[in-house]
Amino acid sequence: MDIRLKVWFESNGEPVFGEGRRKLLEGIHRYGSINRAAAELGQPYRKAWASLTAMEQRLGFKLLERRVGGDSGGGTCLTRKGLDFLHCYGELIQELQSLARQKSDLLFDGRYAKPHNRVEEKD
Repeated sequence: MDIRLKVWFESNGEPVFGEGRRKLLEGIHRYGSINRAAAELGQPYRKAWASLTAMEQRLGFKLLERRVGGDSGGGTCLTRKGLDFLHCYGELIQELQSLARQKSDLLFDGRYAKPHNRVEEKD
């Protein structure tokens, strides 16, 4: 049996950052394109743009640098602070997952997890 966590940041009850927005930023970093990152997630461009704007406003710093099109095409990349934030969030998730796994093993220690092919006997 595995333990899973969902972690996100909020500000005044409004979502700031979580797994979906992490995937969006990772896609932008990978492709240099909001449109392509949103498409990969099956998300409309307008929704992705709204999420990005909300993140920057609620965090209080720029996550993205936008380059206007032209001969070289345009695109979007993460700022240095945006990349650092993304890295720190990933590190936080890994640490919390590790702690949760350790605590789960300590508390449950196989006492409740049964192999899938066995049915527990009734008392």
